[in-house]
Amino acid sequence: QVQLVESGGGLVQAGESLRLSCVTSRSIFSASIMGWYRQAPGKQRELVADITSGGITNYADSVKGRFTISRDNAKNTVYLQMNSLKPEDTAVYYCNANYLKFLRYWGQGTQVTVSS
Repeated sequence: QVQLVESGGGLVQAGESLRLSCVTSRSIFSASIMGWYRQAPGKQRELVADITSGGITNYADSVKGRFTISRDNAKNTVYLQMNSLKPEDTAVYYCNANYLKFLRYWGQGTQVTVSS
């Protein structure tokens, strides 16, 4: 069973920072585009950022310049550094592994709440 284990969510005030982490097995991590998605109440799940095994990144327009995705291939871990957080960033954040561009695996989700 494939597991993606997330950590790092929490409650912060607007303007503060959080870092999310997601770890999975080496076999999945090395062959996957790793990404972070989020889902706010009453809204569809949306891509926040993703990163290829070679380090090419892609960001949603709403987070460009504030969020940074990175991956540590030695630790099988992907990170999402979130700076200058806004109340509209409040959502459940999900780690995703797009394995061989064929299968998608999801983490359990971690809540991020930004108060104004």
